[in-house]
Amino acid sequence: MTSSAAPDPAALFPRLPSPVQELADDRFARRGLRLLLKRDDLIHPELIGNKWRKLVPNLRAAAGRTIITFGGAYSNHLRATAAAGRLLGLRTVGVVRGEELAGRPLNPSLSRCATDGMRLHFVDRSTYRSKTDPRTLAGLLRAAGAEDAYVVPEGGSNAEAVRGCQALGEELRGHADVVALACGTGGTLAGLAAGLAPGQRALGIPVLRGGFLAADVQTLQEHAFGARRGTWSLDDRFHFGGYARTGPELDAFAEDFEQRHGVPVERLYVAKALYGLVALADEGAFPRGTTVAAVVTGCPFP
Repeated sequence: MTSSAAPDPAALFPRLPSPVQELADDRFARRGLRLLLKRDDLIHPELIGNKWRKLVPNLRAAAGRTIITFGGAYSNHLRATAAAGRLLGLRTVGVVRGEELAGRPLNPSLSRCATDGMRLHFVDRSTYRSKTDPRTLAGLLRAAGAEDAYVVPEGGSNAEAVRGCQALGEELRGHADVVALACGTGGTLAGLAAGLAPGQRALGIPVLRGGFLAADVQTLQEHAFGARRGTWSLDDRFHFGGYARTGPELDAFAEDFEQRHGVPVERLYVAKALYGLVALADEGAFPRGTTVAAVVTGCPFP
């Protein structure tokens, strides 16, 4: 599956810049606010949303080498990487959190990865937590038979990805005062904020608990640009218990949003960002006349 020359992701014909869609939503209109959606879910049918923006710079940097990356059992990032490998003829290896999963039937998400040609390597959770330690990483590469592979971190967030996401902010210049998105590892927020114009600000809605993300976003910006860039902040109140957790209230909100606007709402990330924006609008967090844009970073997994 490897090729002598690095594949060009432009051959996949992404829809860029992604569309900006205005919604008529009374929860914002009665506060004197405009709501826009930045439809990154329409960039590509398989490399969806911020996965395109983060993966493509890493695919180019890999220069045709095997790509090894990391994720949990339902990782959107693993699925996108596997799809990229199939579409571009690249070998991919996915290091999956949870050694106990190795002896079980694959869930639909991991099954899709395997069907797309990704070789799955399951590791225990303790090893997975220390995967960025150089010795642990070297051991993982050996165990996976991928010593010469190009390493993409969990979630795809590294300096290359952050620079790739800068275009997202540049595409939104002149469209909105506040741009909000759900955050996992923080790479998309780091790049988005750097690309926005002066006077615009980015708002991240973390989907994990812990309050650690601000330091991670700043570190990513320092690695990508040498310093903190743009105006950005985080609101940690809308994680609904942590990653991959939703609950009846969030499900009901997402279903209502879909019925109002005819837009499919991915539950683990996008629904939390939209819920947070509605709550903030209700709290009066945005001055009248503010245009708020929500980045649709993904779509529901079938």
